[in-house]
Amino acid sequence: MSKIKNSILLFIAAAVLVYINMPVVSYGFLGFPILLMFLIVLWIVITNFKTINTMGNTNDIQQLQNIKATKIPLFLLGVLFLYATVIPAITSWPLLRTNDYRNLIGKIETGKALSNHMLPISLDKIRVVDQSLAEILGDKVLGSQSALGSQVTLGTFNIQKVNNGLYWVAPLMHSGFFKWQKNSQGTNGYVMVNATNERDVKLVQEVAGKKVFIKYQSEAYFFDNLERHLYLHGYWNVGLTDYSFEIDDAGLPYWVVTKYKKTIGFQGEEAQGIVVVNAETGELKEYEIKDAPKWVDRIQPASFIENQLNNWGEYVKGYWNFSNENKLKITEPLSLVYGDDNDAYWYTGLTSVGADEATVGFVLVNSRTKKAIWYKQSGATEFAAQNSAKGKVQEKGFSASSPIPYNINNIPTYVMTLKDNGGLVKMYAMVAIEDYTIVGVGNTLREALMAYKNAFNTTGNKINAKSKSEKVAVHSVISRINNDVKNGNSYYYFTLKNSTKVFIGSSQISNDFPISNIGDSVEITFDNDNQDIIDVSTFKNNHIRK
Repeated sequence: MSKIKNSILLFIAAAVLVYINMPVVSYGFLGFPILLMFLIVLWIVITNFKTINTMGNTNDIQQLQNIKATKIPLFLLGVLFLYATVIPAITSWPLLRTNDYRNLIGKIETGKALSNHMLPISLDKIRVVDQSLAEILGDKVLGSQSALGSQVTLGTFNIQKVNNGLYWVAPLMHSGFFKWQKNSQGTNGYVMVNATNERDVKLVQEVAGKKVFIKYQSEAYFFDNLERHLYLHGYWNVGLTDYSFEIDDAGLPYWVVTKYKKTIGFQGEEAQGIVVVNAETGELKEYEIKDAPKWVDRIQPASFIENQLNNWGEYVKGYWNFSNENKLKITEPLSLVYGDDNDAYWYTGLTSVGADEATVGFVLVNSRTKKAIWYKQSGATEFAAQNSAKGKVQEKGFSASSPIPYNINNIPTYVMTLKDNGGLVKMYAMVAIEDYTIVGVGNTLREALMAYKNAFNTTGNKINAKSKSEKVAVHSVISRINNDVKNGNSYYYFTLKNSTKVFIGSSQISNDFPISNIGDSVEITFDNDNQDIIDVSTFKNNHIRK
């Protein structure tokens, strides 16, 4: 009877621990063997509770001899201890698996020029809202809803494309156990922040006339908990990570969870596919990487790619390379950017180990397929570019957002915002990746772009001429011209005869602007880029300068 009672107690303890900790039952994961070790110790304690309880009252050695049936449990405990310590150390030791660590990222292709991967972009498509600003804006819109502010909190913002627009999206999460109990259907909705327009912030609580509820989430309890929901529906023997909240193009909410396995002993995490969880119904759908829905932007977790890139750069000359010869490392945590194919890519610079501000190239890794491209061109690290931008307005004490690479006039360019102590955007900056001394700063993106173009147009040979966009020269007559004053600066908008294009310039480019009129013959040059309103590089009024 005593054995049956002890077995029941052990079973209950095991069930509770599995329910709470959800250990992965698979080779390479330590949670389950550690749980077994704990249960074996617990079994020894409860089966010998009376003997252990009387130890100290009589001879301890004699009491130890009275402990029953410990040989097999102790043997299993020893085996599990070796499995959890010695086996991982041997099978995962980089000295023995150097090539495996280096090659885990896969084949890294060499790209010709970073600008070739990114199409020219118009100002209204440039990302000006980073994650920290999205959080501020999200909290503001949530605080305006008195009924919601005390009930929920904002989850993590993830950037993604929705119907070709770029948005930060975050779910509403339960703020505690009693709030979860009260809202049994789930939290009502999510927040969307337009990454290109900080004024476009909305709380989405209905889709197609139907209320949206985030029932399954990490802040829910018991069987509504997202991780437990997956574990109890067959995903107890596979690694799951990167629980990303995404919406499809219809606005329906999902959790995209990456499946992975350990490929180098107990290390070498490698994504195998995804599980898409309907946040409202809990419905599960599993996909291989190649079959994932098109609206899913993130399959490869950033942490996996960072580790794999660093291992690729660390073991370039094998394990025994204490002089750091040819060693590389990533410059900053990865940023999610979008290429000319509209696919999402993890972006980072590569620098030599020991280097501070210079890079030896830049890497783009497809966030779905893990295809990696290395652009071997020197340039500034993200940190150096931030300092260069802040240095232009150092008297203001602004901080710089994480730089995002764009193609500006076929010049790879970091674009970032400059923010005050409250995290609000005050200015914009553009810094040439190849030469961080070429900087443009302005109160608007338009001002920053004009200042940036002026900066690199006057640099001579500092920027590779082959990477510049085509210059267009036009000789025509002004058909309309007006000026506009913004932030104390005068800008002149004009059109030319037999042309539908709108041009813009300032007196910083030419002193002829303030005294030019309709009907004047002018000569202008401009970059053949993707802007709706075209910034002129030079402006000469032939009517004045005959």
